[in-house]
Amino acid sequence: MILLDTNALIWIDQGDKRTRSLAKQRRRLYISPASLLELQFLSEARRIRLEDRDINALADDDRWMLDDPPAAAWFATAMHLGWTRDPFDRLLAAHAQFRDWKLATADRALLDRLGARYSLEL
Repeated sequence: MILLDTNALIWIDQGDKRTRSLAKQRRRLYISPASLLELQFLSEARRIRLEDRDINALADDDRWMLDDPPAAAWFATAMHLGWTRDPFDRLLAAHAQFRDWKLATADRALLDRLGARYSLEL
């Protein structure tokens, strides 16, 4: 299974070439509630504009599924990831580890810290 980080979610939605290989794969893609919250934060701060889509419509897209891990276990996993101070990176990394999935990302810090077991480089 593949969990998309927030940038991967945006890039697939916008048809960015960095995610073409993901779109062609037969593996199921998932998104995290943490990515939806991050998109809301970015939208409110006017750092991103979702063209003609709201976050709920993005969550309901057929290209991926929204995963809903149990919060207590997910957050307990996140508590052990003290190597990042970015709360969204921490939650996404914990989500991938909790589910034993790969996080699709281009973020070098996440790739280095998660290693091949929990990451997929874009």
